Amino acid sequence: MTQDSNVQYSFGTQAIHAGAPIDPHTGAVIEPISLSTTFAQSQPSVPIGAFEYSRSSNPNRDNFETAVAALEKAKYGLALASGSAVTSLIIQSLPIGSHIVSGGDVYGGTHRYFTQVAHTHGVTASFVGNLANDLKAAIKENTKLVWLETPSNPTLTVTDISKVSQILKDHEASTGNKIILVVDNTFLSPYISNPLSHGADVVAHSVTKYINGHSDVVMGVLATNDDKLHEKFRFLQNAIGSIPSPFDSWLAHRGLKTLHLRVRQAATSAQKIAEYLSQHHSVSRVNYPGLKTHANHDVVVKQHRDSLGGGMISFRINGGAEAAAAFTSSTKLFTLAESLGGIESLVEVPAVMTHGGIPKAERESNGVFDDLVRISVGIEETDDLLRDIEQALEKSAK
Repeated sequence: MTQDSNVQYSFGTQAIHAGAPIDPHTGAVIEPISLSTTFAQSQPSVPIGAFEYSRSSNPNRDNFETAVAALEKAKYGLALASGSAVTSLIIQSLPIGSHIVSGGDVYGGTHRYFTQVAHTHGVTASFVGNLANDLKAAIKENTKLVWLETPSNPTLTVTDISKVSQILKDHEASTGNKIILVVDNTFLSPYISNPLSHGADVVAHSVTKYINGHSDVVMGVLATNDDKLHEKFRFLQNAIGSIPSPFDSWLAHRGLKTLHLRVRQAATSAQKIAEYLSQHHSVSRVNYPGLKTHANHDVVVKQHRDSLGGGMISFRINGGAEAAAAFTSSTKLFTLAESLGGIESLVEVPAVMTHGGIPKAERESNGVFDDLVRISVGIEETDDLLRDIEQALEKSAK
C-alpha cells in the first residue's frame, strides 16, 4: 500500500503502514533485513543511496523510527539500544551543571541513572512526590529538564501533562529559562496516550515493553517535534553509538504493527482484574487508572484514548512481604519475572525486584511497600487470568 499524504489514517492503519514501503526492487510487502554495516558511494562522500554507515543510519532503524514518530504524532523518532540508553542520551544532552526534577515514583533504572550516573557528567536531580503540585518549588536557576512518568512505575500515579507543561511555559515566560519536559510513555504506549499532544517536548519509551510486545528485544526510542532537540539528539545517537541492530529494529517494527490489538486486549482484561481485586478481602489497595476511584481519573478521561487504564496494575496484599511472595510464587499464567508489556502476563514484587536498589524509606515514601505486587496483564483470555489470580490469592492467604 502506498500511503496518501492527504488522508489522515486511523491508528491501526498507521501502525501497519507507516515506515513500511513496498520494496521497489523486489516488490516485497515486508521489508528485508539490511545487515550491511556500510554502503557504497559513487564518488567520495556521495553515497549511492540514502545510507553511508549503519551506526549513523540503517534502513530498518529508519523505518522503525518513522513508524514510531507517526504513532506518537511526532516529526522525529530516534531508536537506541535500550530504554536506559534513551535516558542516558537525553541527560547527556544537557549542559554541565544542569539540574533536573523528576517524579519520585519512577522506574528503578531511571532513579539509578539520576542518582548514581548523572552526576558524573555534572547533572544533579531532585525528586518530588507530585509534579503538578510540587514542581514550582523544586525549580532552580539551573533546572533544565523535568522527567515525568504517567502512569508512574509502580504505583500507577497519573499526572496531568498539560498542567506540568503550563507550569514550565509560565516559568519560561517570566525568566527566559526554557525547561524541557520529557514524558516516559512506556506504561501506556502510543496507542493510549500521545504526550506531545499534551505539551511534552520529548516522549520516551522502553521499546522492550509494549511497542515490541513479545519479550524478545531490548530497545528504546524517543520522539519529538522540536527541530533543535532532534538535531542534538541525532548527533548524540551517532556519537555515542548506542544503537539497535537491524534485526532488533525489524523485530520491533513487526511488533509495532499489532500494538493497538495487543494493548486494547490487555487493557480490557486489566480493567476486569482491577475491579475484581478492588473487592477482594485479601487486597487492601488497588492502583489502576481505569478505576473510577483512581485519584486522577478525570485526567485519565482527558489524557487516555477511550479512558483506557492500560495493562499495568499494582496492589497491596494483606499479609506483608510474606503474602506478596506467596502470591507471586503461586500464579500459573502470570510468570514471576521482571519487565512488562509482552503478550504473556507477568507478576513481580517491586520492593525486592525492579525497585530493590532504592532505599527503603524513599521507596515507601512513594508508595512502594514490601506488600506491593505489580502485574503486567498479557493478552491471554480474561477469564483464565482471573481464575489464576483467584487461586493465587487463596494460597497466599493460608
